[in-house]
Amino acid sequence: MTLVDQLKPTADNVLAMLDGILAKADDHGGDALLGERLAPDMFALAAQVRVACDQVSAALKRVSDSSFTLPDDDDPTIAAARERIAKTREALKAQADASFVAPDAPVEFTLPMGITFAMTAREYVDGWALAQLYFHAVTAYAILRSKGVPIGKVDFLPHMMRYVTSGALPA
Repeated sequence: MTLVDQLKPTADNVLAMLDGILAKADDHGGDALLGERLAPDMFALAAQVRVACDQVSAALKRVSDSSFTLPDDDDPTIAAARERIAKTREALKAQADASFVAPDAPVEFTLPMGITFAMTAREYVDGWALAQLYFHAVTAYAILRSKGVPIGKVDFLPHMMRYVTSGALPA
């Protein structure tokens, strides 16, 4: 499996899920939900969405020749957060497959608190980029569920619905 095969469809599926649950959130609490968090020491919903998109942007920069960037601030409305997701998905889809590095190419990065990591591109995509993307997407999902937004497994895995061959889906 190439980095393209690994990163592009997975990130797009997760971002599409985030967009879908934010659409439902807009109808059940709206922009006020962007300030909600699971615990006092965790990011609010707006930051969870921003960081999820940032993980995709950073991954594109670290494993391809992308120059895609997003603003560093959190979006003030659900519509703006959904636009951030749309821009990230567009950049992901537009990134030329041939621009991705080899899986064994070195990737090194430093977190804001000073911790530096060095690994291969495959290790980075597997162990960091996708893990971080899922963490922030799951946290966004959990925040919305905890606030009564009517979302469930079908909303979390909408990309899987194209594979359904029989049976009734939950309402």
